[in-house]
Order: sequence, then C-alpha cells, then structure tokens
Amino acid sequence: MAGLEVAGRRFRTEADYQAALRDQAKINRIRAQVNMEQPGEVITLYSDMQSGKYRFETAVGNDFDDEIYELAQEFKRQGYNRDSRLMIEKEKRGRFAGRKNGRSEDKSEEAARKDRKRSGVRVNSSRRETVQEELDEEMRKEVFRELKKRERRRRLTVFLCSFVAIACFGYFGSYYYFADRTETDYENLAQLKGSGTRTGTLFHQIHYTEEEDIELEVLEEYQTLYNKNKKLIGWLKIDDTNIDYPVMQTVNNEYYLDHNFNQEYDKNGSLFLDKDCDVVRRNTNLIIYGHHMKSGKMFGGLNKYSSEEYARKHSIIQFDTIYKKGTYEVMYVFRSKIYNEEDVVFKYYKFLDAASEKEFDSNMQEMEALSLYDTGVKASYGDELLTLSTCDNSETDGRFVVVAKRVKEEN
Repeated sequence: MAGLEVAGRRFRTEADYQAALRDQAKINRIRAQVNMEQPGEVITLYSDMQSGKYRFETAVGNDFDDEIYELAQEFKRQGYNRDSRLMIEKEKRGRFAGRKNGRSEDKSEEAARKDRKRSGVRVNSSRRETVQEELDEEMRKEVFRELKKRERRRRLTVFLCSFVAIACFGYFGSYYYFADRTETDYENLAQLKGSGTRTGTLFHQIHYTEEEDIELEVLEEYQTLYNKNKKLIGWLKIDDTNIDYPVMQTVNNEYYLDHNFNQEYDKNGSLFLDKDCDVVRRNTNLIIYGHHMKSGKMFGGLNKYSSEEYARKHSIIQFDTIYKKGTYEVMYVFRSKIYNEEDVVFKYYKFLDAASEKEFDSNMQEMEALSLYDTGVKASYGDELLTLSTCDNSETDGRFVVVAKRVKEEN
C-alpha cells in the first residue's frame, strides 16, 4: 500500500503503520518537553530511554533512539553531564537578577569590584578556579564511568562472538559429519542392492483385513536391503544425478525426516513415501518426500529441474518398489506451498487418488497451470503418477515439485 509511510519509513501492513504513528506521536511529545539544545536535558532523556521509560514499536522509534544516542554522546564528549542544565539555569537567574536591580546595583557591584581589587582579593578568579576544578573532577568521573561501560560492552561482545563462533563451528562440524556419514552409508547401501545371493524366495505378507492377506515376492536385488530394514519400500534413481537412494515408508511422515536407513538420528533424513500411499493396490499418485540439503544430499539438487534444459537431459526417473520395477517420464515441474486446511486451493500433496476421469483431469489442469514449462508429456485417466517433493525457500512453507508419468513397466 503506497500511503503507509511515516517519517520516511514505508510499512507493509496497516498494523505496522499504526504502530509507527504511535511512535511518531510519542516522539513529538518528547520533543515538545525536552530542549534538544540543552546538554543536560538531552543526556537525561538518553538515560531515561536506556532505563526503558520510553519504549518504541517500530523503526521510526529506533531512528529517534539513535538520534538521541548520538546527540548525548556528542554533549558528553564536550564535557557536559546531566547537571549541566541546572548550572546554566543558575547562571541565567544570576544574570536576570542583576538586570532587575538597576544601575544603582551595578554601581555597587563596580564599587565592590574596586574594593576587592584594592584589597587584593580575587574572588571571581577563585570562584572560576573552584568551578573549573569541580567540572574537571566531574568530567573525570564521567569519563571513567564511560570507559567502564565501554569495557563491559567490549567484554560482552567478545563473549558473545566467541559463543557464536563455537556454536557455528559445532553446527558446521555436525552438519559435515552427518553429510559425510550419509554419503558413506548410502554408497554402501547402493553396493548391497543386488549383491545378495538368492537362497530362496523372500515373501512379504501384507495384512489388510482379517479376511484378506496378500503375500508378495520381494525382488531379488532388494532382498539383502529388505532384510536389514523392513521399512524399505523401494529405490529411487535419476541417472547423472546424486539421487540414488532407498525409499522408506512408515506409519507417519515424521520419523524419516531425521533418521537414516540404519534408523540412526541423521539431519539428512531419508527419502520416504507418503504414509497413505499403497504400492500394492497402487494409488493414482505416489508421493516421495526428501530434504533439500545444501550439501546436495537427498533432494538437494531437485530444484535443478527449474531449468527446462536440465529437465530434458534428466527426463527419466527410475522408481522401483521392492516388488516391481518402474520407469517414469517428467511431466510437470512447479512451485507450491503447504496451505492452511481451510484454504480452498489446489494442494498437490492431497492428490493421491482420482475417483473419476473428471477428477483426474481437474488435477492435471491444476498442475499444468502451475508448471514452469511445457514438457510435452500428458497423462490420461488410468495412468500412474510419481511426485517428488522437497522444500523451497522462495516463500514460507514453500515446496518444489516434480511430477512424472509411468511409461514403462518391467517385471
């Protein structure tokens, strides 16, 4: 909104704008009460602001706080303190009183000065020297107090910087430790894929209801991995990328956010299939989630699909379940976000099944409208889809999404 501006500061929301108006009104009242040309009043105001007597809500108040700080520091450098205002007022009262007494008093004062001069008593000089000594002593005390404050601030700054440095080293050390461990672990897992010697058929029994049990054979190349972790549901691979990982599935969508294949705590987490997806009875759309790691691990490189050229070169995605192989072709690439439940908007992460052709086509139209470019790949009702989803920092709760269509099936 173009009109939300106060004291040269522009505000985005009406609430921030109203807060800035309150700050400006408070500043105007302070300026009316305090003479900014009087050092003592300015220094007293600065002390009050430091003690929390005046509190501000926005950058308008912060600007005023900075102004008073700089002005007070300048007066202190000139040798003034909080009592300077009182001294000046006393001097003014003395001058005004002298004017009111008239010429007779001036003559008396002149006579007194002559008497003091004759008697050799230098009263004014002594008074000036006394006042100067008092000012020098007060100035020394003020300088000492200021030096002590600066030393405390310096020590606090050094402590905080040291603490932050240690925390940063700890964070990066932990980050790279997990990154290296993850890389080593998944290289070993990739070697285990297909490495087992088959000694017999391995079946996985799926219990749907008391009357219905399904027993499926686990593909030979995944048997060794499946025996290590029964939560393995498949393997995702995209040629010429770092994406070559096992895909896990459990009863929630939280566990594998920070656990690896070996069920150890790991900031990289694992790729995992949405808890509501069923690779046996096969949903219309299978959704796989993974972290967007800065190291490039997991789905750290998925956002490269924002480039149409990159997508053309990496258009084929291999996703095998532990029971069946599958090949997919990239169809849509788009950015989205996690919405509130009450928001009436297309939510890709809610699209698992299409109960009708009309519902399927409606979802395809929504994805096509969001897609960053046209891949030329289309899907029809009955096609099987695969969605890869990761975080996107372009907005709050943002997501980067790649949707592919199954084009080939191998037994």
